[in-house]
Amino acid sequence: MGRASRDKRDIYYRKAKEEGWRARSAFKLLQIDEEFDIFEGVKRVVDLCAAPGSWSQVLSRKLYLPAKLAPDSKGENLPLIVAIDLQPMAPIEGVIQVQGDITNARTAEVVIRHFDGCKADLVVCDGAPDVTGLHDMDEFVQSQLILAGLTIVTHVLKEGGKFIAKIFRGKDTCLLYCQLKLFFPVVTFAKPKSSRNSSIEAFAVCENYSPPEGFDPKDLHRLLEKVGSPSGVDDTDCCSGWLEGPNKVYIPFLACGDLSGYDSDRSYPLPKVDGGTYQSLDPVQPPIAPPYKRALELKKASSQGVREPENLSLDS
Repeated sequence: MGRASRDKRDIYYRKAKEEGWRARSAFKLLQIDEEFDIFEGVKRVVDLCAAPGSWSQVLSRKLYLPAKLAPDSKGENLPLIVAIDLQPMAPIEGVIQVQGDITNARTAEVVIRHFDGCKADLVVCDGAPDVTGLHDMDEFVQSQLILAGLTIVTHVLKEGGKFIAKIFRGKDTCLLYCQLKLFFPVVTFAKPKSSRNSSIEAFAVCENYSPPEGFDPKDLHRLLEKVGSPSGVDDTDCCSGWLEGPNKVYIPFLACGDLSGYDSDRSYPLPKVDGGTYQSLDPVQPPIAPPYKRALELKKASSQGVREPENLSLDS
C-alpha cells in the first residue's frame, strides 16, 4: 500500500504526521488523559517500552515543555521523564532515555537514581509483542508483558500513583483485571477513539497505587500466582466463580475521546489544497535502530546483486 493510500485510509496516521507525532498512538494517550486527567500533579513519569517515542512526545509536550516555558520558570524542579526500551530512539526534549529490560529490577534502580531517590507519580506502557493474529495467544503474551511491567511499577511508583498499560481484551481478561486490583483499588479498561474498533486493544487505567500490606517487590510473582477475588475474600482459586460463570466479575469499560470525532476505522478523503494535490508527509522520525534492520540490509544486498550478505553487520 502506498503512502498516500495509508494517509487516506487512516485519518490518525495522517494527523499524527501533520501534528509532528512519531506515531498515531500519541492520540490514544491524549484521549486517555481527556477522560481520566492522568497528568494532574505529575512531576515524575516513566514511559515503558517507549520506542519510537510517541508517548514520550506527549509527556514532553504536556508536562515538561509547559513547565519550562512558564514565565516564572527558573529551570529548576522541571518534570522528570524517563523512557525505557531495549531499542534506542531519537532524542526528545526533556526525556531521559534508558536502554534496559523492564523485567529487570536493576532497570528500576537506574530510574530511581534519575529521580534522585524519589518515586514516580505515573508509569505508562504502550508496549506490545509482535502479534500473531491468534487472539488467545496474543492476549496471553500481552498480559505477561503487563505483569512484567509491574516489576518496574512496584519498585518505582509511589503510593497513590497511576499506571496506564496497553492490554488485549479476551476471555481471560478478568484474571488480569483481578491481578491489577491487588495493587490498584480503581482499575478501568478504556478504549480510546483513536484505537481501531476492529482491534482487541484497550488500555488498563490503574489508579491509586496501594500495594498489599507488607508487600515485598521480590514476592511479586508468588503473589500473582495466588491472586484472590476482587471483593477481598480469601479465595486463591484462579478458576473460581468470579472469573467465569454466573458470578463472573464485570470489568469497568469506558470509551474515551470525542465520540463524535474521527472514526479510526473509516476512510477519509484527502483534504483539498490550493494549487495542486495533497502532498503526503514523510514520517516524523523513522526508527534509528529497528529490529528488522538486518532484513532490510539483506533485501538491499539482494537487489544489488551482492552474493555475501552474511558479511553485513547488524551493528553497522
